[in-house]
Amino acid sequence: MRDAIVRIVHADAVIPGDSPVIRNGAVVVDPRGRIVDVGPAGDILPAHAGAIVERVRGVLLPGLVNAHVHLELSGLRGQVPGGAGFVPWVEHLLAIRAEVSPEEDAGAIDHAVDELVVFGTVAVGEVTNTLAAVKALARRGLVGSVFHEVFGVEREALEKRVAALPRVLDEQVGSWPSAELTYAPTPHTLYTTHADVTRRLLREAGEHGVRASVHVAEHPAERRFLERGDGPIADWYESRLKLSRDHMMWPGKSPIDLADELGALAPHVVCVHLTDTRAEELALVARRGAPVVFCPRSNLFIETKLPPLLAARAAGILPGLGTDSLASNASLDVLAEARALADRFPTVPAQELLQMATWQGARALGRSDVGRIARGATPGLLAIDGEVGEDPCAFVLRNVKAPRRWIARRPSGASQ
Repeated sequence: MRDAIVRIVHADAVIPGDSPVIRNGAVVVDPRGRIVDVGPAGDILPAHAGAIVERVRGVLLPGLVNAHVHLELSGLRGQVPGGAGFVPWVEHLLAIRAEVSPEEDAGAIDHAVDELVVFGTVAVGEVTNTLAAVKALARRGLVGSVFHEVFGVEREALEKRVAALPRVLDEQVGSWPSAELTYAPTPHTLYTTHADVTRRLLREAGEHGVRASVHVAEHPAERRFLERGDGPIADWYESRLKLSRDHMMWPGKSPIDLADELGALAPHVVCVHLTDTRAEELALVARRGAPVVFCPRSNLFIETKLPPLLAARAAGILPGLGTDSLASNASLDVLAEARALADRFPTVPAQELLQMATWQGARALGRSDVGRIARGATPGLLAIDGEVGEDPCAFVLRNVKAPRRWIARRPSGASQ
């Protein structure tokens, strides 16, 4: 009976995601995509004699985790110019987005979710204002977190907006379509969301046992505004929101110190970007145990600046990876994010970079069932064919544009 319900995938190399690479490895998987066993083929094949064996001439790795993505911006693919800094990018984005019809948005979102699956993605951290991608994610069986962002620097108005979220959720989504997608209202940034509301939303997410998310230390203009109250962000508030500088409130603190004060440096809060951080600030993030997600290609596009990977590693942080949106990126492929880091940080081991695209992203989203090929997990199995060479992880990063094959898909409805 055992032989009828399991199969063995035998590969030149298995990259588990959370443990060392297994050369000439094998994975035993049941019909629902659950990992029964994994190890060297010399051990696995005799232990499961008689099972059907599928041979992969190449590398086997777990499904990918895109831990920070804005799918609802997919209709802006290739339309928003970058390179001039965050505020000019946002201005262009808002102007162009106002001209995109709901029908165009819906079609672009569906196409983007299909692309995620083709790239080999099984889990996402979807950051949304409109909830427009939730049903598409559920239809394709993706798992992870939905972070419903709120904005507002005036407390009373923002409190009303937050109080209305259950009605908005019902109107936009109705019955929640997947138990595999968690939901949490979450602040956008520390300078666009009132401090009291930020503190409450983050606390409530922890009380409900779900992940929250916040963009933090993304660019120098953010630090300048929070520390000094001037610069491009202050100018933007005056010009767009008509908010007098006399009425602006800023904490006189760095983004990381403010994040710590508001409860954002916590194990249940995903801190995204951290592009403009100092070594001592990264050390504080590490001490607090906050999960971190880098979006390197988006940062390069908007600010021509990379996140501080070497300093993060020195502080004991190995981040997950996200693509951000198609308004600031060429694709939603987290392996391309890992490759971008490999090109610019050649001393970082390729295995760590692939771990960032799989297991570290899963950990950031609070998932133990995806991102790794381990007993009991349901990660989805992805194959890249070819001559592996001496370093299977480097082989994957050299072949980011090579076709990827689903060997075992993660089944819809698999439990966490």
